[in-house]
Amino acid sequence: MLRSFKFFLSFLLIAQVAFAQDASGQVDEEAEFLAYLETYNWQVQGAADLGSWATVEIPRGFRFLSGSETDALMQAFGNLPDEYQGMLGVPNMDWFVLFQFQESGYVKDDDKDDLNQSKLLKEIQEGDEYANEYRRENGLEALYTVGWAIEPKYNELTNNLEWGLLLRSESGQESVNYNTKLLGRNGIMNVTLVCDPADLNSILDAYQSVLVGHQYKPGKSYSEFQEGDKIAEYGLAALIAGGALYGAAKVGLLANIVLFFKKGFKFIIAAIVGIGVAIKKFILGHDKKNRSE
Repeated sequence: MLRSFKFFLSFLLIAQVAFAQDASGQVDEEAEFLAYLETYNWQVQGAADLGSWATVEIPRGFRFLSGSETDALMQAFGNLPDEYQGMLGVPNMDWFVLFQFQESGYVKDDDKDDLNQSKLLKEIQEGDEYANEYRRENGLEALYTVGWAIEPKYNELTNNLEWGLLLRSESGQESVNYNTKLLGRNGIMNVTLVCDPADLNSILDAYQSVLVGHQYKPGKSYSEFQEGDKIAEYGLAALIAGGALYGAAKVGLLANIVLFFKKGFKFIIAAIVGIGVAIKKFILGHDKKNRSE
């Protein structure tokens, strides 16, 4: 109920900004976007908690949102509800990083030397239609895998698996989803970098510095595996193909919000769509509560 009420208040703020036009009748899109972001409870320093699994240091110039507020913000951007441990982003959201833990069990890295990049890309592209069927059913635009932005690589010392995919929407917009899998004892911390494709190379160093600040909590790291722990039913190759399919289906749209804003599309449209759903739930829930009293 609190989240829905927060959405309702956020809607009122956006509506107010939307009608606050200048003398020429033009809405200051950047101002309304930044004003909306300020309705969230950002943590700006220290170590942020990623649920019961890990922590991440907040670098200077970044700020952090909790898991529940990350979900609220992503829905406002026009995405489906999901579960997050949190997110880090620069204040204007030119790029941001999402954290989601998957309690799949310990992923063995036995196939680390057998990652066939061309075969994996083909498998991912063959899965596009499956992902797009899911997206269409939920009112989202189809996305197609163009190719690797960054080819898959595995760091055996840190147990990190990384790759980047270039995606193209039906309307022709291109975006990059850069994925990092931080392997742990009980599963995987899925880390997704969302940015404009043109900015990827300039962002990667800062992104890697964000990853350095990620630490599994005591007893949760990959090296603390013990006999008898749950073992995942797949290895690294399947993790790439399956992770890409999941990303295209559920978080592919995230990258487009950066492009929407930079190309002059009105953020308020996407925001009101997401918030409108929450308002409806808030009203219906409030009415149901009143009837039961």
